[in-house]
Amino acid sequence: MQKYIIDGNNLIGKIKSLQKLQQNDKQAAREKLVFMVERYFHKRKFRVSLHFDGYPGESLKISAGKIIYSQNRTADEKIKDEIASSRNPKNLIVVTSDNNLKEFAQVCSCKIISSEEFSSVLYKQEEKDEEEERIKSINDVEEFKRIFNKKD
Repeated sequence: MQKYIIDGNNLIGKIKSLQKLQQNDKQAAREKLVFMVERYFHKRKFRVSLHFDGYPGESLKISAGKIIYSQNRTADEKIKDEIASSRNPKNLIVVTSDNNLKEFAQVCSCKIISSEEFSSVLYKQEEKDEEEERIKSINDVEEFKRIFNKKD
Protein backbone atom coordinates (compact mmCIF):
# COMPACT_ATOMS: atom_id res chain seq x y z
CA MET A 1 0.00 0.00 0.00
CA GLN A 2 1.26 3.45 -0.85
CA LYS A 3 1.91 5.95 1.89
CA TYR A 4 2.00 9.72 1.82
CA ILE A 5 4.57 11.42 4.02
CA ILE A 6 3.60 15.08 4.30
CA ASP A 7 5.86 17.90 5.47
CA GLY A 8 3.08 19.75 7.29
CA ASN A 9 4.83 23.05 8.03
CA ASN A 10 6.12 23.24 4.48
CA LEU A 11 2.61 22.64 3.14
CA ILE A 12 1.12 25.27 5.46
CA GLY A 13 3.65 27.73 4.04
CA LYS A 14 2.31 27.12 0.52
CA ILE A 15 -1.36 27.70 1.37
CA LYS A 16 -1.89 31.45 1.80
CA SER A 17 -4.89 31.18 4.13
CA LEU A 18 -3.04 28.75 6.41
CA GLN A 19 0.18 30.75 6.24
CA LYS A 20 -1.69 33.86 7.42
CA LEU A 21 -3.52 31.89 10.11
CA GLN A 22 -0.25 30.39 11.35
CA GLN A 23 1.17 33.86 12.06
CA ASN A 24 -1.51 34.37 14.72
CA ASP A 25 -2.41 30.84 15.77
CA LYS A 26 -0.09 27.95 14.92
CA GLN A 27 -2.46 25.36 16.39
CA ALA A 28 -5.42 26.60 14.33
CA ALA A 29 -3.34 26.40 11.13
CA ARG A 30 -2.39 22.81 12.00
CA GLU A 31 -6.02 21.93 12.73
CA LYS A 32 -7.19 23.38 9.42
CA LEU A 33 -4.50 21.48 7.51
CA VAL A 34 -5.41 18.24 9.30
CA PHE A 35 -9.05 18.84 8.34
CA MET A 36 -8.11 19.42 4.68
CA VAL A 37 -5.87 16.34 4.58
CA GLU A 38 -8.53 14.25 6.33
CA ARG A 39 -11.14 15.27 3.76
CA TYR A 40 -8.80 14.53 0.87
CA PHE A 41 -7.83 11.05 2.07
CA HIS A 42 -11.33 10.07 3.21
CA LYS A 43 -12.36 7.05 1.08
CA ARG A 44 -8.90 6.81 -0.50
CA LYS A 45 -6.75 3.77 0.11
CA PHE A 46 -3.54 5.42 1.25
CA ARG A 47 -1.85 5.65 4.58
CA VAL A 48 -0.62 9.07 5.70
CA SER A 49 1.92 10.46 8.09
CA LEU A 50 1.67 14.20 8.59
CA HIS A 51 4.79 15.73 10.15
CA PHE A 52 4.98 18.97 12.14
CA ASP A 53 7.94 20.70 13.74
CA GLY A 54 7.91 21.05 17.49
CA TYR A 55 5.57 19.71 20.11
CA PRO A 56 1.86 18.96 19.92
CA GLY A 57 -0.63 21.52 21.10
CA GLU A 58 -4.08 20.04 21.39
CA SER A 59 -4.22 16.42 20.31
CA LEU A 60 -4.96 16.03 16.61
CA LYS A 61 -5.82 12.78 14.85
CA ILE A 62 -6.16 11.67 11.29
CA SER A 63 -8.09 8.52 10.43
CA ALA A 64 -5.92 7.52 7.46
CA GLY A 65 -2.69 7.52 9.45
CA LYS A 66 -0.84 9.44 12.09
CA ILE A 67 0.44 12.86 13.00
CA ILE A 68 4.07 13.04 14.02
CA TYR A 69 5.64 15.91 15.94
CA SER A 70 9.40 16.33 15.71
CA GLN A 71 9.71 17.50 19.33
CA ASN A 72 13.39 18.44 19.87
CA ARG A 73 14.39 17.54 16.27
CA THR A 74 13.27 18.93 12.93
CA ALA A 75 10.36 17.50 10.98
CA ASP A 76 12.78 16.98 8.07
CA GLU A 77 14.94 14.70 10.25
CA LYS A 78 11.89 12.68 11.32
CA ILE A 79 10.73 12.39 7.71
CA LYS A 80 14.18 11.19 6.63
CA ASP A 81 14.11 8.62 9.45
CA GLU A 82 10.72 7.37 8.27
CA ILE A 83 11.94 7.07 4.68
CA ALA A 84 15.16 5.32 5.73
CA SER A 85 13.31 2.80 7.89
CA SER A 86 10.73 1.97 5.20
CA ARG A 87 10.81 -1.56 3.81
CA ASN A 88 9.88 -0.30 0.37
CA PRO A 89 10.57 3.42 -0.20
CA LYS A 90 9.20 3.10 -3.76
CA ASN A 91 5.73 3.01 -2.16
CA LEU A 92 6.30 6.35 -0.45
CA ILE A 93 4.99 9.64 -1.80
CA VAL A 94 6.74 12.56 -0.11
CA VAL A 95 4.96 15.92 -0.13
CA THR A 96 7.45 18.75 0.35
CA SER A 97 9.10 21.65 -1.41
CA ASP A 98 12.21 21.50 0.78
CA ASN A 99 15.10 20.85 -1.65
CA ASN A 100 17.23 18.87 0.81
CA LEU A 101 14.33 16.62 1.71
CA LYS A 102 13.34 16.18 -1.95
CA GLU A 103 16.89 15.15 -2.85
CA PHE A 104 16.99 12.62 0.01
CA ALA A 105 13.61 11.16 -1.00
CA GLN A 106 14.65 10.98 -4.64
CA VAL A 107 17.87 9.11 -3.80
CA CYS A 108 15.73 6.64 -1.81
CA SER A 109 13.44 6.09 -4.85
CA CYS A 110 10.39 7.83 -3.35
CA LYS A 111 7.89 9.69 -5.47
CA ILE A 112 7.88 13.43 -4.76
CA ILE A 113 4.98 15.86 -4.99
CA SER A 114 5.71 19.52 -4.36
CA SER A 115 3.76 21.25 -1.62
CA GLU A 116 2.48 23.74 -4.20
CA GLU A 117 1.08 20.95 -6.37
CA PHE A 118 -0.47 19.10 -3.43
CA SER A 119 -2.04 22.29 -2.05
CA SER A 120 -3.84 22.80 -5.36
CA VAL A 121 -5.10 19.20 -5.18
CA LEU A 122 -6.41 19.88 -1.65
CA TYR A 123 -8.20 23.01 -2.85
CA LYS A 124 -9.80 21.15 -5.76
CA GLN A 125 -11.06 18.52 -3.30
CA GLU A 126 -12.43 21.22 -1.00
CA GLU A 127 -14.24 22.92 -3.91
CA LYS A 128 -15.66 19.57 -5.03
CA ASP A 129 -16.92 18.82 -1.50
CA GLU A 130 -18.52 22.27 -1.27
CA GLU A 131 -20.24 21.81 -4.63
CA GLU A 132 -21.57 18.40 -3.56
CA GLU A 133 -22.98 20.02 -0.41
CA ARG A 134 -24.71 22.71 -2.50
CA ILE A 135 -26.19 20.06 -4.80
CA LYS A 136 -27.35 18.07 -1.80
CA SER A 137 -29.03 21.13 -0.29
CA ILE A 138 -30.69 21.94 -3.63
CA ASN A 139 -31.96 18.36 -3.80
CA ASP A 140 -33.22 18.69 -0.22
CA VAL A 141 -35.17 21.82 -1.20
CA GLU A 142 -36.63 20.04 -4.25
CA GLU A 143 -37.59 17.08 -2.06
CA PHE A 144 -39.19 19.44 0.46
CA LYS A 145 -41.22 21.07 -2.33
CA ARG A 146 -42.29 17.67 -3.65
CA ILE A 147 -43.36 16.43 -0.23
CA PHE A 148 -45.40 19.52 0.52
CA ASN A 149 -46.63 19.94 -3.07
CA LYS A 150 -45.17 23.43 -3.19
CA LYS A 151 -45.21 25.13 -6.61
CA ASP A 152 -42.76 27.89 -7.58
